[in-house]
Amino acid sequence: MQSMTAPLRRVLVCPPKNAGWNDPAKSGEWQALGFHHKPDFAKAQAAHDALCQHLSDAGAEILTLPPNPQLTLDAVYTHDSTLPTSHGLILMRPGKPNRIPEAKAQAEFLAQQASATATQIQPPATTEAGDIVWLDARTLLVGKGYRTNQAGLDQLQAILAPHGVEVLKAPLPYGPGPSACLHLMSLMSMLDEQTILVDLPWLAVETVELLRTRNFRLIEIDDTERDTLACNVLSLGAKRLIAIEENKKNNKRLQAAGFEVKTIPGVELCINGSGGPTCLTRPLARD
Repeated sequence: MQSMTAPLRRVLVCPPKNAGWNDPAKSGEWQALGFHHKPDFAKAQAAHDALCQHLSDAGAEILTLPPNPQLTLDAVYTHDSTLPTSHGLILMRPGKPNRIPEAKAQAEFLAQQASATATQIQPPATTEAGDIVWLDARTLLVGKGYRTNQAGLDQLQAILAPHGVEVLKAPLPYGPGPSACLHLMSLMSMLDEQTILVDLPWLAVETVELLRTRNFRLIEIDDTERDTLACNVLSLGAKRLIAIEENKKNNKRLQAAGFEVKTIPGVELCINGSGGPTCLTRPLARD
């Protein structure tokens, strides 16, 4: 499970209902959590249903995280709290404090599915899997910013080095500031083993040079769709992608590059909470 582009076979999701988007008390926290507006539960749930249909059509087994009183609206973005590896599950320690219980909730649920926990990131380290990109099975690129700190990078390196995995740092820009959700995966998405969708002007020079040295093909997003998460695209494997339907220019670029693009409505489920199709899914198994 050290690929982001092989055919997806098993995936964890958390529908808006299970994350409390239909609970007035929880949805009332939207401003404190950094959402752009009060969530529309019905529209968000419909978009999530569309996502799950695409996942199922692609042949993926879908696991659903149960409701949990400690979960907040952010729990719908299941990608960030855990990192499956070929050597077990690593529990993240999110830099956004309200998300820390998500890792435990996912671990407890996945333990019932025979997914063994390898280890857990410990304080003062912070890590979020949205900052983590597998360039290949032995190379992990990790964004250092407001959600993943240097201590988090050091712990990941200590955990994975014995398994022959190299952990490389990708410095992240200040961007909109510490309150915003800016992950490495906000700036790049693996499309296949040699192709990456990038927000080139926002990547650090050393990151771009690293990718070019490794001969990746870089496809740039249309920058007019940056704020609608154009760079957040999920690979299903075999040249199949899930993207946000509002990013029509970007989706045309992907199609022109030879990819099949399925879409979901993004305004309520994705753009509102700053989490695209990758964020909404925690891949657990790929071929």
